Amino acid sequence: MINKPTSSTINKSSRWLKQLLGLPLAALRMVVSRRKEHAESQWMAEAAEPLRLQPELVAELVDEWSGLSHVSALSFQTYTQAEQALVTEILTETTRCNRNNRLRTEAYGGVFTRTPELHWALLAHSVSRNGGWNMTDLQGEWLPRLLLDEQREAVFAFLERANALIFQDAYPQLLLYEQSVKQGRPLFHLLPAFGVSRFMRPVWDCFWKERDSAVLTTALIVNEQHYIEERLVRHPYFRKEVLDTLFFGMQPLLQLNALLIPYRAEGELRLAGLVLESFNSIYERIEFGKRLYAMLFGVPRIRAGALSFVGSVPHSGSRADYAPRLFTRMREGAPEEPYEARLKSGSLLPGAHPMYSPELEAAWPDRPVEPPEPGDWFQGVTDVEPFFHELPIPPSFELTEEYGLLLERIELGVQAAEHVNVKL
Repeated sequence: MINKPTSSTINKSSRWLKQLLGLPLAALRMVVSRRKEHAESQWMAEAAEPLRLQPELVAELVDEWSGLSHVSALSFQTYTQAEQALVTEILTETTRCNRNNRLRTEAYGGVFTRTPELHWALLAHSVSRNGGWNMTDLQGEWLPRLLLDEQREAVFAFLERANALIFQDAYPQLLLYEQSVKQGRPLFHLLPAFGVSRFMRPVWDCFWKERDSAVLTTALIVNEQHYIEERLVRHPYFRKEVLDTLFFGMQPLLQLNALLIPYRAEGELRLAGLVLESFNSIYERIEFGKRLYAMLFGVPRIRAGALSFVGSVPHSGSRADYAPRLFTRMREGAPEEPYEARLKSGSLLPGAHPMYSPELEAAWPDRPVEPPEPGDWFQGVTDVEPFFHELPIPPSFELTEEYGLLLERIELGVQAAEHVNVKL
């Protein structure tokens, strides 16, 4: 006996068919949007001030790295009493700010405000904002419909671990530089007390003499991505529970891996950014970081606009920080069952509620930060030298219009998952 379809089933299938029929038009809009924004990126790039890695400084560093021995770092007890007190002070401040993503993001921003020659601090602030948005997405409008509770817990643990690992390694370096400036002498012999790779000592010594922000920023990008490679990316738990899952594999398709840089231009809040295609590749992550840096500091319109946004919008973790017309910090009504599309051409449909995007504190409580696994990732100059040749500005980085279309793609993914009753 064949069961007659109910009106609910018919309506659900009708909505799904309508979505499928609209796919060719959506794809065409995406192509048109990308061409338009590529042209706008090229227009902005015409006024760019490309960042340059000075070959003579890189050559000096390559010589230094080639000569590094594998002798263990100096122990904490070999430092003077004043040096031990300074190390304790920096570690205490790092622990205080490493409680959650919001505090880390604020801390990076504070460093850049005080010492704008540390370009990496603004880059890290911007990336950390994105980390917070990714964390709250897990409790927001869409991802609870795609992932089981335990899956969302695992992804949050992954994001939090990445955020905390990089902060606990990099932030003491930034504070140590500030103390060096305050005391008028380099204090980088203290870096081993914080577990910093020996790769960074020649870099900081070079920066103290030359104040070359591009070389330092590139080195910090290389250092932090190598730092998390074994501790996070190749960690058996995170590989099994996050990186090798269907959800993580679907991120490029759903465009969940876009890193956004909000910026103000002509009184309007716009979006620049890039899409990371392969998180598993350390080469891709480093080159991605370099391109992001080249865009942020090499394109005057992006840098000025990003600084305006950072200076006027505190980081809350909610995507309402940069898109208040599309996202709301407070949920309006109970979650719809099934989910109804709310977006068209990057805007809310008439009468549609904004998507729920909570602040960080409402989404996730603070969690203890586990100490990092010991060890120095640096094995030889061949691991790092290839990354110090150029800082290319990406050919396309304007995302304002395309971002709305990317959100529609996520909506369609949510509806597809609900239609077949599948969690990723």
